[in-house]
Amino acid sequence: MALTLVLAVATFYACKEDAPKIIQNANSGGALGTSYHLIYQSETQLDFQKEIDSVFEVVNRSLSTYLPDSDISKINEGDSTIVVDIMFKEVFELSKEIHGKTKGFFDPTVGVLVNAWGFGPGNRLQMDSTVVDSLMQYVGFEKVTLTDTRTIQKSDPQLRFDFNAIAKGYAIDRLAVLMDEKGIENYLLEVGGEVVAKGENKIKKKPWTAGIEDPQAEAGRRLKRAIHLKDRALASSGNYRKFRIDSLTGKKYVHTINPKTGFTQNSSTLGTNVLAKTCAEADAYATAFMAMDLDEVIDLLETEKELDAYIVYLNEAGESKEYMTEGFRKLILD
Repeated sequence: MALTLVLAVATFYACKEDAPKIIQNANSGGALGTSYHLIYQSETQLDFQKEIDSVFEVVNRSLSTYLPDSDISKINEGDSTIVVDIMFKEVFELSKEIHGKTKGFFDPTVGVLVNAWGFGPGNRLQMDSTVVDSLMQYVGFEKVTLTDTRTIQKSDPQLRFDFNAIAKGYAIDRLAVLMDEKGIENYLLEVGGEVVAKGENKIKKKPWTAGIEDPQAEAGRRLKRAIHLKDRALASSGNYRKFRIDSLTGKKYVHTINPKTGFTQNSSTLGTNVLAKTCAEADAYATAFMAMDLDEVIDLLETEKELDAYIVYLNEAGESKEYMTEGFRKLILD
């Protein structure tokens, strides 16, 4: 018995000494009009910069409205012969699904409105009810179709896609696929504040953590919450520094485009943060939640159990309040 114990202890320490050293690899830079910081851990020194650049390049070539020769830009200009790639197809189909679940509050055909309000690559217009009404005929996801041959049919050539509210999240998902294909089991990928985490931080022997910005920090950046993140994606939305003060009530309101009305909508929602199995989903829902009433968001979250959310909003008295799902609450760091 004693000999068996000694051998077991010796074996334990031998295994401990032979345990491979974990190396933290990192790549950072600029892409998709923002910055990215990618951390992936392995037993050997790795550098996937070329592969990472390739992911951003193919996503841009398919989905960037800021590149005139991208597929989406050509489609927006009326080219109906473009055969879209698998990425465009996946984003289109996921957008259609979320469009339905949000009852139209997520709508990538708002491109004409995004441009008109001055938030896109197109020309800004002087907006009033007459102009908005004239543009709304070119908005509506039910007016576009992805054919069996992967071409896009539009009810009117002036319909314009804008996938910016889902494309960044999708790009991070593609980076996660890259890491999975390379056999990386522990990584934290962040692009423009959107995050995908897998496994844990093996070096620190702790879960990955992600910070939630305070939407009421009017100067600089300030964290409001921090959460554990494992095998999940986090996306946030909010016009943190774009707001107006009501001259009569003193209340602060952010602005966001409501795809149902075509107008920038005064909203009491300051910031939305969504957890989902993919970052594309989290990105799209976070955007839609900015335009939806809080009651509508809560109803959707009760149905879509795979989603968790944390929302900062103003009540009727103009006081800052929070809503979060129980799943989100469990991840908060003390």
